[in-house]
Amino acid sequence: MLVAAAVCPCPPLLVPGVAAGAAPELDPARAACTDALGLLAAARPDRLVVVGPGRESEHGGYAEGTHGTFRGFGVDIDVRLGRSAADTGPSGPSERPLPTSLAVAAWLLERTGWADAPIEGLGVGEPLTPERCIEIGRDVAARAERVALLVMGDASACRTLKAPGYLDDRAAPFDASVARALGEADLAALKTLDTELAYELKVSGRAPWQVLAGAAEEAGLSGALLYEDAPYGVGYLVATWS
Repeated sequence: MLVAAAVCPCPPLLVPGVAAGAAPELDPARAACTDALGLLAAARPDRLVVVGPGRESEHGGYAEGTHGTFRGFGVDIDVRLGRSAADTGPSGPSERPLPTSLAVAAWLLERTGWADAPIEGLGVGEPLTPERCIEIGRDVAARAERVALLVMGDASACRTLKAPGYLDDRAAPFDASVARALGEADLAALKTLDTELAYELKVSGRAPWQVLAGAAEEAGLSGALLYEDAPYGVGYLVATWS
């Protein structure tokens, strides 16, 4: 059963080495993510499942120790999901690397020194229907007696003229509705997010949030919104459910 969840954004810019000179601008978001991960550790889960936007059209799993990298962003930074490279040794040539969202999660977990429970990763595809996301969430919640979720995903990328998706007047109201739903652990609101609008607004978190909604059906958790902002025109949200 799900006992706790943390929702974090997943831009590579959260990693200071990627952000370089702009790194201080996301310090408040990093601090909120650290606080959220502290709540997960305090819940003493038997298993942590990290869910984020993936490369797959449906969904795919990633074992503990799977490597990720930020070399594609011009920096020599590698991560492991739950274990360091020293623990696991070099990557094999056939190992499927983490998608960027889960690599950011792995960096956050390394930064906070996570060692509280075994970890697995789950990449979910944008084409997944709400019904399928909810079904996946129910399955995730049944994987251990005490399951915690780290849910990665960004809100709209259309909040300003310089945003990746340019300015869309629908973006701010959409993000506000998601922030309210995450802050109040409103499962019904998350389950009924407008998938077409989310796609048009370049929202990467829609499917992961709906996986969370499915996982939390029997949990009776309360929510708290820790951070809400749109640096660089992209909506970033941090929330906890406990």
